[in-house]
Amino acid sequence: MQMKLELVAVPVSDVDRAKVFYTEKIGFNADHDYQVRDDLRFVQLTPLGSACSIVIGIGITDMQPGSVKGLQMVVSDVKEVRDELVKRGVAVSEIELLPWGSFAYFSDPDGNRWSFQQL
Repeated sequence: MQMKLELVAVPVSDVDRAKVFYTEKIGFNADHDYQVRDDLRFVQLTPLGSACSIVIGIGITDMQPGSVKGLQMVVSDVKEVRDELVKRGVAVSEIELLPWGSFAYFSDPDGNRWSFQQL
């Protein structure tokens, strides 16, 4: 039985602000932005090279904005990614070296917490 994780909901308080953050600051691709009806807006964003996307919007989830912690993206060079995001104005932690990889952390404007891992 094969399964693929393809979409993760990320709760945000301001969809337009979050979309700008993820696309312009982090570099995600804006795949879809549909206002289905007044109470449903679907915005799908994908990290470059990823088979999994996130969805933000209105009427997508009942999770509180900022409540998602532990989202992780694997990168080939965490220092290079960190340096680029700092240039773009993103608050990224210093790199943490652990036996299972090197990590840097950031949060979106609502406080949803992400990490970059270099294996």
